[in-house]
Amino acid sequence: MESVRKPSAKVLEFVIEKAIFAAGMLSIFFVVLIFIFLLKEGLSLFAEYPLGRFLTDHRWYPISKPPHFGVLPLLLGSLAVTLGALFLAVPLGISVAIFIAEVAPSWLREILKTTVEFLAAIPSIVLGFIGLVTLVPLVKQIFHTPTGLTGVSGSIMLAFMAMPTIVSMMDDALRAVPNSYRAGALALGATKWQMIWRVLLPAASSGMVAAVMLGIGRVIGETMAVMMITGNAANIPTSLLQPVRTMTATIAAEMGEAVQGSDHYYALFAIGILLFLITFVINMTASFFIKGRRK
Repeated sequence: MESVRKPSAKVLEFVIEKAIFAAGMLSIFFVVLIFIFLLKEGLSLFAEYPLGRFLTDHRWYPISKPPHFGVLPLLLGSLAVTLGALFLAVPLGISVAIFIAEVAPSWLREILKTTVEFLAAIPSIVLGFIGLVTLVPLVKQIFHTPTGLTGVSGSIMLAFMAMPTIVSMMDDALRAVPNSYRAGALALGATKWQMIWRVLLPAASSGMVAAVMLGIGRVIGETMAVMMITGNAANIPTSLLQPVRTMTATIAAEMGEAVQGSDHYYALFAIGILLFLITFVINMTASFFIKGRRK
């Protein structure tokens, strides 16, 4: 019986390995195809419109005569909202992750962990609508601005959306630290908070940096929520208390009305290339940092 099972098990294992390999290669193939299509469409803009003007012009007027495709206000709007969201989400995420991993009793830990993971499953369009009817009026009332559709509203909502990713990954990083680190620090006379601050956080720093990087990726790639509550004004932001417009929101808002094959159409793909490069740089930075910490 044993001799009959072994060949079948080997065949099954071989099939599964090849299927996983094929799935991985297929996913890479599709990513390459998407990138080639993105380059083909986006770079077509620069046959008619100079790259320097695209990067430095402060005007995004795609249907004016002559049209202006300056991505600078959209880029600065995305960076402003992203930095505002990280300013809120990172310290709060670290605090919540430490509480869940090291302070909360086991029954409460499971409830909080499940709740955090549930928040990540809420569609962004739902969060955007909730922000529109609750957060936007509140921001207008607190900051006495003409409208609540501002960068602050977008930053708060994006911080809320990035929190599940940051908290979940930081919690995993803290739990991955061997218990011998905790026992050793406590045996040397450290208090629990000293053990967390001086032992656990440095030991889990690579995972925590990865969590922040993934949070940045979540924030800068978000579309629907920011399109609903940031005001969509393509101006260079001088304050988060004014309407801003992000690159993702611009693509989502204008792709449907852009004539296929027009400069406007190609400009939206050029914004996509810029978003791709920004995300690539963020991921590479995180990768180098994590490898450096491991050494």
